[in-house]
Amino acid sequence: MVKKAVIPAAGYGTRFLPATKSQPKEMIPIIDTPVIQYVVEEAVASGITDILMIIGKGKRAIEEHFDRSPILEESLLKKQNLKMLDKIRSISNMANIHFVWQKEMNGLGDAILHAKCHVGNEPFVILLGDTLVQSEDGPITKQLIDVYNETKGSVIALEEVKPELVSKYGVVDGEAISDKVVKAKGWIEKPSIEEAPSNLAVASRYLFTPEIFDYLEKTAPGKNNEVQLTDAMKEMVKSHPMYGMKFNGKRYDIGNKMGFLKTNIEFGLKDPEIGEALKLWLKEFAGELQ
Repeated sequence: MVKKAVIPAAGYGTRFLPATKSQPKEMIPIIDTPVIQYVVEEAVASGITDILMIIGKGKRAIEEHFDRSPILEESLLKKQNLKMLDKIRSISNMANIHFVWQKEMNGLGDAILHAKCHVGNEPFVILLGDTLVQSEDGPITKQLIDVYNETKGSVIALEEVKPELVSKYGVVDGEAISDKVVKAKGWIEKPSIEEAPSNLAVASRYLFTPEIFDYLEKTAPGKNNEVQLTDAMKEMVKSHPMYGMKFNGKRYDIGNKMGFLKTNIEFGLKDPEIGEALKLWLKEFAGELQ
């Protein structure tokens, strides 16, 4: 059984400076909820309640968000704002969340390696802390677990991207074994259109067997002098079965300004409290732009 999740959340968030100078990018809200809370909720909805977060300097707000806040709770109770009180309390009760510090920013691969002692000899999932992924078929993480239960190999979430965009992503080289699943032969980081073996890009959700740690320990720093997860995956696939899973849904990259704005608008339109008012305003604003 897959029981543990790792959420890397140690990056500086330089694309959102100056907002991220003193606030973690993972705490930037989509409407009224921090991005990383959505990520934790996905893990919990997939049956996982043992979560390790990899954090770094300036990320203390993440720890505080998932901890109890007695003074705030007492204030809400005095005001008889019981609905919000329950909402606040549920944040600290949704999962067993642990934290470990990545003292130097040495890349995603190095961050994952910090989880070795916590994970032990078990399969585990990785959810990037600044990316939301939604699917009509249920939580992406749960879908990865379902594929793992069938294949017993590592499984990486994949999304189809336009060919001209493959150079922004890691892509899989593999063979389809079903409508949804690809057996990987290799992984290529940010290939040109000519080099790309497919347009199936890695989509911020991973399920690994514990052997990944052996390969991460042997992986030398690569691009930007950082330990790259893709480099370890390239070596691991030579000796261990790995799969890609195409999902029916959408990935929201909160790590860039345009993605952040689009995500807030899309989530805002679905929000029962502000959805209709936002839709009306957007129509009015669109008319002003004409």
